[in-house]
Amino acid sequence: MKRRIQQHPESGTSKGTGKGAGKDTAESTHPGLTEPARRPEPGPTVHDVIGIGVGPFNLGLAALSEPVTELDAVFFDARPGFDWHPGMMLETAHLQVPFMADLVSLADPTSRYSFLNFLKATGRLYRFYIREDFYPLRAEFNAYCQWVAEQLPSVRFGHEVTDIRYEQTAHDGGRYLVRTRHDGGTQVHAARRLVLGTGTQPEIPPSCTGILAGGGTAIHNSDYLDAKAALQMQRSITVVGSGQSAAEVFLDLLQDCGPGSYELNWVTRSGRFFPLEYTKLTLEMTSPDYVDYFHALPSGARDRLIGSQKNLYKGIDAALINEIYDALYARSLSGPLPVRLLTGTEVTGSSYDPDAGQHRLELHHPEQGTSGELTTGAVVLATGYSYREPAFLQGISDRIRRDSCGRFDVDRNYGIGVKPGEIFVQNAELHTHGFTSPDLGMAAYRNSTILREILGWEYYPVETSTTFQQFGLADLSRPANAPANYRAASAVKTEGAVA
Repeated sequence: MKRRIQQHPESGTSKGTGKGAGKDTAESTHPGLTEPARRPEPGPTVHDVIGIGVGPFNLGLAALSEPVTELDAVFFDARPGFDWHPGMMLETAHLQVPFMADLVSLADPTSRYSFLNFLKATGRLYRFYIREDFYPLRAEFNAYCQWVAEQLPSVRFGHEVTDIRYEQTAHDGGRYLVRTRHDGGTQVHAARRLVLGTGTQPEIPPSCTGILAGGGTAIHNSDYLDAKAALQMQRSITVVGSGQSAAEVFLDLLQDCGPGSYELNWVTRSGRFFPLEYTKLTLEMTSPDYVDYFHALPSGARDRLIGSQKNLYKGIDAALINEIYDALYARSLSGPLPVRLLTGTEVTGSSYDPDAGQHRLELHHPEQGTSGELTTGAVVLATGYSYREPAFLQGISDRIRRDSCGRFDVDRNYGIGVKPGEIFVQNAELHTHGFTSPDLGMAAYRNSTILREILGWEYYPVETSTTFQQFGLADLSRPANAPANYRAASAVKTEGAVA
């Protein structure tokens, strides 16, 4: 049983009963919500934290929260269970980060929820060891996350959050009221703090919306496996996109492409098939030190940097690029391939002709200044994901800070609440914290930081000074090998010194 965390002046957290002392009360109404009260009922249990959405990031927070006896946390997700990008669960696809970037290890290497412990518990540790590959298969990582989720009573699937309101209370300041829909009924849950982990949604560029209008065989790559058979029934398939997902889909379709089959096109606006930059000094940018530097930059500078760093987080694994070339080479031995790869080419418009059963893509090549049209029977839009605010945040819009562009104004410690330490976000801070936001390897650090802000002290040590390089110009008088707590002698006051 968990104790409630002690009150801190900054947070308004109150002491209370232990976790499990009572279930959240199903109610037909609650102050601030819509339906009229029918009879007096006890209020819901007030948790310390409610997490909304259970992807890898909030699942990691749930796992790291589990041993913290001072914390009462609960996590809701509308889906029936954990399933991470099921439409892209290709057999050989693997993560682009090593296994140490699991849910917990970079915060607590001894956690029972580590990936290595999952391998041991499922009898796969020696096979993984003999494989000599640090990068887990994507399906393997998904199975690991499901294994963790099944062990956490704080994680509740099948609970759709439909509304959030803030209730001011006389005795303890205030609380957030979270209404969920579950098994045909509704419940109201209360918490002092929220962590939003609702994830990103498939992104469809405006120039490609016509592809999806009027029917036809056109999908976002998030639905690829379900639609694969229908795609391959068409006479031609076009993949649009420049990142890892586009490359994985293209290679998968290439396996069955040959004389007498379908034509396969790959259209990318990138000037070439950019590999992810994975040199070790560049990887130091996926660190708390770089986040410190990036967050302190002016907003305009941050936006410009993000636009120039796409090959750091949106590129293609170099081994996959080579595998595609080798597959093209091997398959070309049997004759010319019905394959077209178009680089530096933008999709500027699109439409669907139901009579011909064809999609039409309007293409433009900026370097040549030329344009053209490509007709194709099927389209896979591997055009990425973007964050979209869930509708249930409208009820607490006055509790959220925003920048001049209307985006979340995310502070250094991942908070967006008008009162610090009340509302946190996961993977919604690309514009404030940089390209590390979607990085699995930074999740344990972010969750350690969020837990520190919630508790008021560090349960998991939050590491600093993790890089060899220095980002930006700081104190150049500081010795290069100085420890993190170094202070110059001239800056140290002695007893009796004049201020």
